[in-house]
Amino acid sequence: VQLQASGGGLVQAGGSLRLSCAASGRTFSGYLMAWFRQAPGKEREFVAAISWNGGIYYSDSVQGRFTISRDNSKNTVYLQMNSLKPEETAVYYCAARDRIMSTHARQYDYWGQGTLVTVSS
Repeated sequence: VQLQASGGGLVQAGGSLRLSCAASGRTFSGYLMAWFRQAPGKEREFVAAISWNGGIYYSDSVQGRFTISRDNSKNTVYLQMNSLKPEETAVYYCAARDRIMSTHARQYDYWGQGTLVTVSS
């Protein structure tokens, strides 16, 4: 599976962005898809994941502000981010695995190149 993330950019605190991740290469619909982020000097952290049948899991820090969704007809997963905070400035990565839900980056098999989100105060 090849993943291509897009949609990052500069936004003011409290603003919104929508990230997209386009997949190709294998049957997208059967994969668990997730978003992670990595700020400078920090470890990569889990943000949200969505299973092949729509099961969703969010990290506590984004619950209620971020929404993950997928369109299997377009082989694309989205991350709608609202009420962004400066501390959420990071490179956002999409990832995929063909197993059950996981929040651990090392358990994902495929990664996109990342898209930078910068939230100004």
